[in-house]
Amino acid sequence: MAESSGGTGATERVADVLLLFTDGPPTLGVSQVARELDLSKAVVHRILQSLTSRNLIAYDPETREYRLGPAAAALGSRALRDSDLRAAALPFLAELRDKLHETVTISAKVHGGRVYLDQVVGTHEITMSVELGKRFPLHAGSSGKCVLAHCDPDEVDRLLSGDLLALTPNTPTDPEALRAELARIRERGYAASAGERQGDAGSVAVAVFGPVGVVGAVSVCGPRFRVTEEFVAATAPQLIETADRITARLGGTAPARAVATTGRTT
Repeated sequence: MAESSGGTGATERVADVLLLFTDGPPTLGVSQVARELDLSKAVVHRILQSLTSRNLIAYDPETREYRLGPAAAALGSRALRDSDLRAAALPFLAELRDKLHETVTISAKVHGGRVYLDQVVGTHEITMSVELGKRFPLHAGSSGKCVLAHCDPDEVDRLLSGDLLALTPNTPTDPEALRAELARIRERGYAASAGERQGDAGSVAVAVFGPVGVVGAVSVCGPRFRVTEEFVAATAPQLIETADRITARLGGTAPARAVATTGRTT
């Protein structure tokens, strides 16, 4: 990321530094941040010092590394608590979990990916849980893919022309294969995955829409041995109904779609 002058560039650099702590290891040094964001160490040091003075970042003098501070935790908690998408989804998440007995989640689209806002954990002895607030790429997993399928075409082009990180051996990284899958997702109304974001997990997801377009996704996830083709096929219509109810609460409009008769996980 090239350095630029002016207030807008400085604000973007500060935001990028903060966002870097949501994706990678819990602690980062000045050199790591500078390398990841293509900034000078002097600029990174100034930004980290400013954020530390406001408790958004905390400094460990022994390791000489930084981590998110208590003010960042407070901001995150407030954002989750006040999220319109989370509030609209929560009653329906519990209802769907009680029907399917698997973990049900709600994700929000954010800059550079999506984050889990909340979950209602399944009732099986062996079940799945997700990490709230961590940013995940849109090309990996059913929640990300169904959001990506409904993004602006220019945004899709930018993402598919960049580096598509393989989180697992099953993460789709071929741009043309992804384009074809996104078209299928738009047609049938849901996305499915098997071990794409987390090796031992399977999931089904449907996009949620607000007044100005796609805002996130609702998903059902569980161990891969339970998220079979038959489970996906049976679950997709219920998940679409749930997503449409959340969309209605947000004042959005879901696109026309036809649920496929096969639950093939990809």
